[in-house]
Amino acid sequence: MADQNHGARPEPTLDVIAIGRSSVDLYGQQIGSRLEDIASFAKSVGGCPANIAIGTARLGLKSGLITRVGNEQMGRFIREQSAREGVATDGIVTDKERLTALVLLAVEAEGVSPMIFYRSDCADMALCEEDIDEAFIRSSGAVLVSGTHFSKPNTEAAQRKAIRIAKAAGRKVVFDIDYRPNLWGLAGHAEGFERYVKSDRVTDKMKQTLPDCDLIVGTEEEILIGSGADDVLGALKTIRSLSAATIVLKRGAMGCIVYDGPIADDLEAGIVGEGFPIEVYNVLGAGDAFMSGFLRGWLKGEALKTCATWANACGAFAVSRLLCSPEYPTWAELDFFLKNGSKHRALRKDETINHIHWATTRRGEVPLLMALAIDHRSQLVSVADELGVSYERINAFKRLAVSAAARVADGREGYGMLIDERFGRDAFFDAATKNFSWIGRPVELPGSKPLRFEFSQDIGSQLIEWPTNHCIKCLCFYHPDDPAELKTEQQEKLTTLFEAARKVGRELLVEIIASKNGPLTDTTISTAMEELYALGIKPDWWKLEPQASTAAWRRIEAVIAKNDPLCRGIVLLGLEAPAEELLKGFEATLAAPSVKGFAVGRTIFADAARAWMSGEINDEEAIADMAGRFRHLTEAWLKTRGL
Repeated sequence: MADQNHGARPEPTLDVIAIGRSSVDLYGQQIGSRLEDIASFAKSVGGCPANIAIGTARLGLKSGLITRVGNEQMGRFIREQSAREGVATDGIVTDKERLTALVLLAVEAEGVSPMIFYRSDCADMALCEEDIDEAFIRSSGAVLVSGTHFSKPNTEAAQRKAIRIAKAAGRKVVFDIDYRPNLWGLAGHAEGFERYVKSDRVTDKMKQTLPDCDLIVGTEEEILIGSGADDVLGALKTIRSLSAATIVLKRGAMGCIVYDGPIADDLEAGIVGEGFPIEVYNVLGAGDAFMSGFLRGWLKGEALKTCATWANACGAFAVSRLLCSPEYPTWAELDFFLKNGSKHRALRKDETINHIHWATTRRGEVPLLMALAIDHRSQLVSVADELGVSYERINAFKRLAVSAAARVADGREGYGMLIDERFGRDAFFDAATKNFSWIGRPVELPGSKPLRFEFSQDIGSQLIEWPTNHCIKCLCFYHPDDPAELKTEQQEKLTTLFEAARKVGRELLVEIIASKNGPLTDTTISTAMEELYALGIKPDWWKLEPQASTAAWRRIEAVIAKNDPLCRGIVLLGLEAPAEELLKGFEATLAAPSVKGFAVGRTIFADAARAWMSGEINDEEAIADMAGRFRHLTEAWLKTRGL
């Protein structure tokens, strides 16, 4: 009653909700190729509103999405990826009768991107009024409607219901004209890239929407279809006659013009947002990135000039990269670019910006990591050879180790596994079902110095086959006092690995063991890390041996803070140390906040491995023994952190 009697409205908890299309975009990875000749595709969330929901979330807004997805793997991908990006998914409806929309795309030449829409009776175009929840709409400061969803009666009704609720609640209405003739049935299946076909039917739908809007955004072609006029200036004046909204005219490389009052006879007589001089790599999705940047300013009350600058910068990022939403900038990335610019016209080649992008879009936070390492190969081979048992026993034992770690983790966050590819293939499959926070796998040839990769020196061709959530682990026996020739060879190998990891989008853990190659002083590890950072290698994780002093840990902390404050952190290795010795090492790391946990192996599994392979204990006894030792370490670690 208070709301009715006093006119008070609850403060919105979201900044914007985008309504309309969602699809899975399959981007051809061979650039400069016809779609007919594409051999492999990269998958991402697509569709104008879905892109904007993700784009605004990356820029720090609280966004939501209203759409439909199929009850299948692609629909779950859209829902899960949206949630990972921080988008409120309350409005994503699962359609049990229809499939999720797909789009196939290629970059054939600069500004030429043929696409095929697989949208026949797809889920997102079945959105209807019943899918619009009044409480969800009222929870947001603004709703964004898009042109395509006025193309069918049911989707039009859904959007108009959302507009009515928003206006009644005093919320803002944003209109992205988002004109795709193909999706209005005005172009053939092969004409997905076609941007303008004149249509009185489309214009009528657009005109009905304009009076309700607070912000209208479109390209020159979209302004024309939205007004029915034949020239841009006439189109702007027609729109102004129907709406008092702020109008944003997108002009691609020329930037944009914002009109917040009467339309003068001079097209340039608005707030001009200059474009950024960058290479155009792929224009698809640039408008959605632009809208994300504009909304970041507009919904936060920034000056329109600032909104335009942020919008153009976000658009520049999009056209300089291949995919849509995965390539949109985060706020940290955009802020860095606006303050520092880039020496590269192709922003995708700027190493500093790329690192910020990578580090601020990684999958989830991992503030705590307690991992059972069972990636050992040569050690277990030695045990098997000594006992005269088949190497198949190693495979089976690693599966028991996964069961032991899962028993301790019990579905909680912060637990992980290190498993090798040589003997751990079945263990990987088991681990995938255990909800571990982190899974790593090694690439080094055991014991190699200089460093060699285990299966092939063409490491990139291996990594592309890995699950996206598997972290690369590489052990390097590296000491700052190594001979120059050896250091150079190892550094080149690690550089190759780092570049491959970034190229295929996999996280990298670099493990440094120096104690077996020379004295371990307070400066040994920090110096080794500084040398690798100087090469441009920025691992997501470091795996380091326990340090002898607080001073050593503080030097390591300083090196990370100087070179990569976005580093995920450090995990301790065990080197088969007794548990009591490891516990002392845990205490010492309190001087190093970057140490997030441990990845320990032989301390946990060595006794069980020998006893089980020799037949002295059964499966359950082996699992219980390893689980007990792992639990002891995890409890001790948590205790040192007051957890």
